Amino acid sequence: MLDVCLLGTGGMMPLPYRWLTALMIRYNGSSVLIDCGEGTQIAIKEKGWSFKPIDVICFTHYHGDHVSGLPGLLLTMGNADRTEPLTLIGPKGLERVVNALRVIAPELPFPIRYMEITEPEQTFEMNGYRLKAFRVNHNVLCYGYTLEIDRAGKFDVERANGAGIPQRYWGILQKGETVEVEGNCYTPDMVLGPPRKGLKIAYCTDTRPTDSIRKNAAGSNLFVCEGMYGEKDKLKKAKEYKHMTFYEAAQLAKEADVDEMWLTHYSPSLTKPEEYMDEVRAIFPHSVAAKDKRSIELVFSD
Repeated sequence: MLDVCLLGTGGMMPLPYRWLTALMIRYNGSSVLIDCGEGTQIAIKEKGWSFKPIDVICFTHYHGDHVSGLPGLLLTMGNADRTEPLTLIGPKGLERVVNALRVIAPELPFPIRYMEITEPEQTFEMNGYRLKAFRVNHNVLCYGYTLEIDRAGKFDVERANGAGIPQRYWGILQKGETVEVEGNCYTPDMVLGPPRKGLKIAYCTDTRPTDSIRKNAAGSNLFVCEGMYGEKDKLKKAKEYKHMTFYEAAQLAKEADVDEMWLTHYSPSLTKPEEYMDEVRAIFPHSVAAKDKRSIELVFSD
């Protein structure tokens, strides 16, 4: 089970009715936060979720509306007597940017681990899930992310009995671990069927449409994608400032064959995103003009 919350949906600046875009994901006692603009910790508090389980924070890029909320969040974590390490993931310059922000949060009771993205695509395995960063096309170095949870194949009792594997080892094999005992080696492939469909979330913001998004978002249960502009006459502006329109995002969702798309990162001038959704859904029917704190619980399909 995967809990997902789009904490905010704004771009550039927070508004009285719209926090800045940030995504929080909870899985198996671990929480991942993607982007942390001004007011993100307020949005987390309004949602009623806890700061304590956040052990990974990912940054798409280092514009202020995606990083300026970090010092306050770090201080809040420190004031809660956190001692567990916090992992930060982001583009080149990560430690330099964070240290600059930490001028007002210089001493923390927990260590920070920096994992800088150095390749066009880079994968990080941790806490039972797989994070992948992929480069997108903004006016500064910027990345999108996917988070995937694999699911092993079904346990085959007949194969286990046929191979003469003692029942006391079945649970270990079912977890994907190998058992070596009394000269015998039992491996998971001896008792498990083909891998089943897992869970996948894709997130991208501040970018033009790219092949890297199409490829990496492919087959996602949920695709959270920037839609800076709903007005069609702002396509030229979107191209100039390296953003997307609603319609470009919907076309990406269609081509990536995702289950559902949530639009986010709206321009401050865009006050009623829903007004444009009929045409967006004509391109990709499962499109949502997301509002702050929109949430979903993703579960494995049988």
